[in-house]
Amino acid sequence: MPSSLPSGDPAPADGALPRSALAELGSRSFGVYVHVPFCTVRCGYCDFNTYTAAELGDQPGASRASYAEAAISEIRMARRVLGDRDLPVDTVFFGGGTPTLLGSGDLAAVLAAVAAEFGLAPDAEVTTEANPDSVAAWDLEALREAGFTRVSFGMQSAVDRVLRTLDRTHDPLRVPAVVDWSRAAGFAQVSLDLIYGTPGESMADWATSLEVALGCEPDHLSAYSLIVEPGTALARRVSRGELPMPDDDDLADKYLLADRLLSGAGLEWYEVSNWARDRSARCRHNELYWTGSHWWGVGPGAHSHVGGVRWWNVKHPAAYAERIASGVSPAAARETLDPESRRVERVLLEIRLRDGLPVLALDAHGRGAVADLVARGLVELATERLVLTAEGRLLADAVVRDLLP
Repeated sequence: MPSSLPSGDPAPADGALPRSALAELGSRSFGVYVHVPFCTVRCGYCDFNTYTAAELGDQPGASRASYAEAAISEIRMARRVLGDRDLPVDTVFFGGGTPTLLGSGDLAAVLAAVAAEFGLAPDAEVTTEANPDSVAAWDLEALREAGFTRVSFGMQSAVDRVLRTLDRTHDPLRVPAVVDWSRAAGFAQVSLDLIYGTPGESMADWATSLEVALGCEPDHLSAYSLIVEPGTALARRVSRGELPMPDDDDLADKYLLADRLLSGAGLEWYEVSNWARDRSARCRHNELYWTGSHWWGVGPGAHSHVGGVRWWNVKHPAAYAERIASGVSPAAARETLDPESRRVERVLLEIRLRDGLPVLALDAHGRGAVADLVARGLVELATERLVLTAEGRLLADAVVRDLLP
């Protein structure tokens, strides 16, 4: 089943935000995330808020055909809630699920609504995720013509049996093809997503995936360790003994191999799990999350943040569509972060960045831990910012525990 939403305080029916939150708009980048909750097949490891056609059935509103209309209505609602202040959008990210199951026309319409309501910054980054088997060359051409600048393909692995364990349906030979089509369509940036640590994946398998990915010459690459999430099909297979739990030492070795090969190919890490050709190729939308900026999340289960207020929409597409059709905010609940909570989140997120965490963001306890972390080789201190070493990236959670009381 899809992941559950956190508890929180009731959200107002009109979606109104406190004046204190609205006052912060314009001080940082503003982005829009569009969650497309549809998938052809549910991957066994996935706990995202996604649904297949079989799961949705014929429930009213839970249709790909009507989804773009509902998303556009929420975008118009966002404009009303945020007021008439000048707020050009710096980044738009279509995630899922599989956004490209909607079709290029619907994706273009949603993007056009963002542009009409808010305007896009002159250098706006507009990304869509895609599965290698969910797009054709003409889809990519249409998306580029509509204003998309970046595409991120869920490659995951180049090894057939690893893909089968993950319940991925694409042919690994299709990945170089879709990258070539993206280049031909004029996309400025192409990203590939990989997963390491799948049960049964050898070090040689992982090296093969890295080498194939690098052979595509991506501008950006993400490499995430497999996490066995409770409630997923993969977790059930592990609990039954059909598959082994990922091994921490194996995961560490595979991360270090990735960092060595990617760095050697000119892709430098800028976040623990992300590498880019240069600063311009970094995913600016994700940087917005990692640096506490503002974003509005559109769609079922999508999360938003403006000025220390965070809220999340109802999960199911039918419930979401019903609220939108009634003119009611789709927000299920929200929370207001106090200054200390925001500081703690800053430490949790910015320590993962190559740009580092300012020492000034630490309290007395955290500052007192710096010398020991440096001595242990987990962080470096550069221009009053803490930057993780390679070993520190492997132990990032432990570093955070030392920095926070």
